[in-house]
Amino acid sequence: MPPPIQPLLFALRLIPDALHTQILARLCTHLLRGQSIAGRLDHLQGRRIAIHITDSGNRLVFEIRGTQLRATRTDTADVTLHGSLTDFWRLATRAEDPDTLFFHRRLSLEGDTETGLYIKNLLDALEFDWPAHVTAVLGQPAASRLIPLLQKISLATRPPPRAGA
Repeated sequence: MPPPIQPLLFALRLIPDALHTQILARLCTHLLRGQSIAGRLDHLQGRRIAIHITDSGNRLVFEIRGTQLRATRTDTADVTLHGSLTDFWRLATRAEDPDTLFFHRRLSLEGDTETGLYIKNLLDALEFDWPAHVTAVLGQPAASRLIPLLQKISLATRPPPRAGA
């Protein structure tokens, strides 16, 4: 297991799902800023997506609103992704591609087939664009100074988009 998994499992078991859901929803919403994938969420408007972490027993339910994930108080979901924390970690860090995780049944989808397939395809196409994110969050002037520093430490590989581009 990657080193952070055991402490994360402990925290997941100790802290209520509602708090985890709020934190993950805010983190994902923040990370979607500047990403092309955010524009592809229109198809999922109003849909509820659950993440069931099998080795901790947690179930986190989100609703798609605009380009944001919102925590929801209901336990019902249109689609549920099932998997261990390690496999969700591998998915999030791109240590393994979604097709491999789903093909080997380490991650599985349950619920509305069309929505599930759309989500799986979104995950498969996900390429996080750090320069676009930094520009969306900080604005062009600050990003044009920060991104070269990030590139030096290999966190960003592309130059920031030009203003008006």
